[in-house]
Amino acid sequence: MHFRAQRKLQGEVSLSEAIETDKAGNALYLQDVVGADDTMQEDLEGREDQRLIRRLVGECLTPREADVIRRRYGLDGHPPQTQRQVAAAYGISRSYVSRRQ
Repeated sequence: MHFRAQRKLQGEVSLSEAIETDKAGNALYLQDVVGADDTMQEDLEGREDQRLIRRLVGECLTPREADVIRRRYGLDGHPPQTQRQVAAAYGISRSYVSRRQ
């Protein structure tokens, strides 16, 4: 049983594991090399903000205004469009698009 448990852990590596030492004998750790920041909290907050924006765009704006915003900022999975592209799609001026932003 003990050997099976050790076999499962065989491929695991700890970020605090020393991978090398320098000339002075100081250890270099894997976390020093990888340097990955934990951004999970910011990512979750960003997703929640995106949901809120989508909901408010749908609830607070007219259908036309909401579509202008969706096109301009690439909401709902579409790539963002420039003011010129949005204006051309609606036959309006770029200044009108900028007022809807």
